[in-house]
Amino acid sequence: MKLEGKTALVTGTSPNIMGGIAEELAREGANLVCVDIREEYAEKCAAAIIAEGHDAMDVVCDVTDEDQVVAAISTATERFGGVDILVNGAALFNFKGVLDMPVDEWRRQTDIILTGAFLFTKHVAHLMIRQDRKGNIINIISTAGHQGEPGNVGYGTAKAGLMNFTRSVAMELSGYGIRVNSLTPTATNPSEGQERAARWGVDWPRPRLGQRAAGLLPDASRGAPLLKLPSPSHYGKAAVFLASDDAEMITGFDLRVDAGAVSRYWIWSPGDA
Repeated sequence: MKLEGKTALVTGTSPNIMGGIAEELAREGANLVCVDIREEYAEKCAAAIIAEGHDAMDVVCDVTDEDQVVAAISTATERFGGVDILVNGAALFNFKGVLDMPVDEWRRQTDIILTGAFLFTKHVAHLMIRQDRKGNIINIISTAGHQGEPGNVGYGTAKAGLMNFTRSVAMELSGYGIRVNSLTPTATNPSEGQERAARWGVDWPRPRLGQRAAGLLPDASRGAPLLKLPSPSHYGKAAVFLASDDAEMITGFDLRVDAGAVSRYWIWSPGDA
C-alpha cells in the first residue's frame, strides 16, 4: 500500500467527491482524519473507513475559524502523532451570479474555500516543519476554476484563486521538502455519491440536481471528450498518486481528472461528433 503509516487529514467529507477521496486514501494504508462542519458527514465518513478495517477519526470544524482549525490539528496529532497529508476540499455551493449574489453570501463562500485552505495549510505546514515531516498538501480545484461559469461566480472565483495559492505555497514550502499540488475534478457521475450516501446512511442533496431538473444544465457527459464523467474514486486514485512517493518530484502542479473537459476546443462538441 502506497500510504502505509501515513496520516491524512481531509476537509469537507461529504459522501461525494471528498468522501471518495478519503476512502481511497484509507484503502492505500493512510490513517484518516475526517473533517466537516456537518457532524454526520465527519462521523459517517470515519465510520465507513473503520468498517473497511482501516483507522479513522472524525472532527467537526468550521474551516474559517482559526481556533477550531488549530484544535482539529491538535486532536489529529494527539491521536495519530501528526499529519503527513492534507487535502483541502471544504466548499460551499451557492449558484448565483454577480447580479444576484449578496455580499455576505459571497464572503462566506469564498471564505470557506480560500480562507479554509489557507488556515489548514498554514497550521499543518508549521506542524510538518516542527516534526521534520516531508509531507504534502493537495488542494481541490474544479473545472469551474479554469473556465468562467455563468451563475457560479463565487465558486469559480475562489477555486481559481486556490489554484494560484497552490503554486505560491508550493514554492514557499519546497525548501522544507513539503510538496503542494492541486487536483481538478469536473462534473461528476452521481451514482457513486448516491451509493456512498446510502451506505453511510446520510442525506446527500446533490447541489446541482435542481438546476439539471429545471433544464438549466445540459448533459455534462456530452461535453467531455471521453463521453463519460469521472467518479469520486477516480479523484481518490489521483490523490493517492499525488500523496505518494510516486510523485516525489511533482510540486506546484494541477492534476486534472476531467475526462478532457478543460482541454476541449470551445467550438467542438464531442457528443455531436
